Amino acid sequence: MSRSHESPVPHRSPLRRRRGLSRLMASVAIAALGVTLASAPVAAEEVEAAEFTSYVAIGDSFTAGPMVQAQAQMPLLGCMQSSVNYPKRLAEELGIEDLTDVSCSGAVMNDLYEKQFDDTEPQLDALGPETDLVTVGISGNDFGFSEVLIECAKRSLTNPLGSPCSDYYGGELDERIDGLRGDLNQVYADIAERSPNATVLSIGYLQIMPESGGCWPSTPISRGDVPFVDQAQIRLNEMIAEVSQANGATFVDTFERGHDVCQGSSTRWVEGLIPEDGAPVHPNNLGMAATTDFIRSTLGVPSP
Repeated sequence: MSRSHESPVPHRSPLRRRRGLSRLMASVAIAALGVTLASAPVAAEEVEAAEFTSYVAIGDSFTAGPMVQAQAQMPLLGCMQSSVNYPKRLAEELGIEDLTDVSCSGAVMNDLYEKQFDDTEPQLDALGPETDLVTVGISGNDFGFSEVLIECAKRSLTNPLGSPCSDYYGGELDERIDGLRGDLNQVYADIAERSPNATVLSIGYLQIMPESGGCWPSTPISRGDVPFVDQAQIRLNEMIAEVSQANGATFVDTFERGHDVCQGSSTRWVEGLIPEDGAPVHPNNLGMAATTDFIRSTLGVPSP
């Protein structure tokens, strides 16, 4: 985390924070501060266990799973898609042989309509009338979470106990989120048009920061800014839920407290600034497994 084929989402200005992952990795390497950060016919309350035969996974790096164990593509190249990300896990657990995983690290909504790299096709081109299951995880890079986290990290150095990032952004992040509604609405409308019989699941973003406190300096967000960043993510997930559900998709809420970047390696679902299993501030193996569980539960499919 749906429209006409000839009307792609136009290129955006400040809201199109392109290639979030690659920028973030560069910032981590140079400054040691960066943090990388459908209209389905079945409504959320009506989803029942079902058999699927053709599954398309659409999304950004929170779907692709860069640097999570084995890579389906070479690390640091291309989409950095993991062989153990949640689409591949879900397909295996549900016995779906026809999986098309077009998720790609750094993807923004425009990449659903245009080539992100020379060797990738627009993500929505993978959809067809025969597609009966779609998962969508998009808009985090359009919002600019990587840029926000990097900015907050830099500002924390001069005021680790205050709220320099909140003071800097003010109400801008809320404006960014609201500004994404139109494009995201179009995404889900176009998915529904291309795959009218599919069950479409909108996947929320796993919790990144804790509710309060934080873990400066290992994840350098000032103590007063931890709630600010946390609430921004909550509002982003809420917007995604509202837009996707308005288009008939089912929102899968993966935001569960207690698994943020400040937790230990056996508990966290998202890696911190110095990752052990995955890219900085991205889902790890446990996060991918948890997301798979959330999706399977939403579909009413029992654990394998």
